[in-house]
Amino acid sequence: MAQEEFMLTQQLHGVTLVLLRGNIVEVQTDAIVNAANSSLAGGGGVDGAIHRAGGPTIMAECARFDGCPTGSAVVTTAGHLKARYIFHAVGPIYRDRPDDARLLASAYQTCLTLAEEHALHSIAFPSISTGVYGYPVTKAAPIALRTVREHIEQTTGLQQVLFVLFDANTYTAYKTALAELVQ
Repeated sequence: MAQEEFMLTQQLHGVTLVLLRGNIVEVQTDAIVNAANSSLAGGGGVDGAIHRAGGPTIMAECARFDGCPTGSAVVTTAGHLKARYIFHAVGPIYRDRPDDARLLASAYQTCLTLAEEHALHSIAFPSISTGVYGYPVTKAAPIALRTVREHIEQTTGLQQVLFVLFDANTYTAYKTALAELVQ
């Protein structure tokens, strides 16, 4: 039985979009995005993994902020990680409200805007809000990918956008959403 491939590359408007099943703390990009909570206090999932791997400098930098509103992000250095920056993005806690999709898209868009402001060439996203925040990945993936596509359809300095997805179900949801997006 053949092992399923867990990396997919797609060109969109001159930008390489990559879906990768893996651990975001191991990726070397200009910035990685942390699925943070609004208090920027660290936590479980990708947030905890980034803080553990990056070291205490990241938490010390987060403490300079008075939290972060849902749908936004703040920037810190990346501590011991291979990236230059961490964008701590706060997605919505899913409650099936009309505002959930807007706030999720805003979290992604804020990170893309920060990447442009810092003249970055690459950024890696996790699947924001789909862990403990409960956003169904089949609803979140199309929002994330559509937000990225709309951003790179405009003038962008980004050359590569990665989605680093922790498990097979999340990877499959993003792969399906990407196939529908590029039809």
